[in-house]
Amino acid sequence: MLDPQALPELTAVLASVYGLPGIELERLLVGQATVNYRAQIGSEELFVKHYQGSESDLGAEQAAVDQTQLAGLHQVPVAVVRPSIGGDTVVRQDGIAVSVWEWVPGAVVEDGLNPAQQRAAGHALGRIHTAFANHPAGSGPSARLEKWMNPDLDKLDATTGKLLGIAGERAEHDAFDEQALLTLAERRAVLPRIPELLAGLPTLTTQVLHGDYSAVNLLFKGDELTAVLDFLPPDPFLVAYELGRIAFDPRTVVLDEDWIASGVNLVGAYLETNPDLPAVDVTACARVALVQLLTSLYGVKQHYLKPGLIQADLDQFWLLRHAAAKRLLDHLDDVESALTQASHHR
Repeated sequence: MLDPQALPELTAVLASVYGLPGIELERLLVGQATVNYRAQIGSEELFVKHYQGSESDLGAEQAAVDQTQLAGLHQVPVAVVRPSIGGDTVVRQDGIAVSVWEWVPGAVVEDGLNPAQQRAAGHALGRIHTAFANHPAGSGPSARLEKWMNPDLDKLDATTGKLLGIAGERAEHDAFDEQALLTLAERRAVLPRIPELLAGLPTLTTQVLHGDYSAVNLLFKGDELTAVLDFLPPDPFLVAYELGRIAFDPRTVVLDEDWIASGVNLVGAYLETNPDLPAVDVTACARVALVQLLTSLYGVKQHYLKPGLIQADLDQFWLLRHAAAKRLLDHLDDVESALTQASHHR
C-alpha cells in the first residue's frame, strides 16, 4: 500500500542521509509505534521504519536497536540495521525519524510452532537471555515486577463487571456478545485464585529480556528461524515470564493436542543454550504465563470500550487467550511436574 503523503519527505531523507536515491516504498500493514515499509532500490530489498512524530522516544528506539545488535553478536538471528552515511542507526532529519534494515525473508507462524520451530525459538531465547544476563540495566530492582506481583484485583473485577454490563445491555446480541458474556463470567469467577497462584511463586530471576518475545516477532522460513524482531529497550523483568510466554503461547496450548510436551520441547531447547537458569525459574514459567493471561482483558476490553482497527482479530485473540488460560489452570500441576523433570534432565 503506497503512502503518497509520506513519500516525498521520507524518500528525500533516505536519499540524502542514507545514500538511497530513487528508493521505492511499499507500506506494510504491520507495526504500531512505527509506519513500516518494504523498500526496493535496484535489485536490493530493505525494511524502513518511520517513527511517528513526537510520540516516539528516539532514545528508547536507539536502545532497542542496540539490543538487537547485541543479540546478533551472540548468534541470535536478527535483522541487520543499515547505518546512515554518518554511521547512525536511528536518524532524525527535517522532522523525519527513521531506521533502515536489511530485508529478512520469512513469515510469522500464525497457527502454532511445530516441534522444529519450537526448538529454534527456544535456542534463540536462551542465547538472548545469556547475552543480556549481565546487562547494566538489569542490576537494579524491577519496578515492573513489584506492580506485576501485586495486581489490582478490585479494579480488574470492576472492569470485568463493566464489560459484562455493556455486553449484556445490548438490545441485540451478536455472536461475539454471547461469547464475551460467557468468557467474562468465567474469568471473573477465577480472579480470586490469582493470589494463591502468586503466593506459590518462589523468588525468581530478573534480568534484561527481549521484552516482547512472542510468535508475532519471530520470522521462519520453513523450520529455520530467520530473524527475531522488535527488541524493546532494556528493562529487567522475570526470565520465567518470557520463557513461559513463548513455550505456552495460547496457540500452542489451544491448538496442539500434545501442548504440554510441545511447551517442554521449547523449554528443553532453551536450556541447551542457557543451562544456568535455576530450576525454580523453569518450573514456574507456566504459572507466570498463566497469571499474565488471567490478569489481562486484552481484546475484549478494546471491543467494548475502544475498538481497534483490527478488532475482529483482537476478538479472536481474546477468545484464544481465555481458552489457553482455562486449560493452563486446569492442568497446572501436570505442566509444572513436566517442567520440573525437564529442569533436572538438562
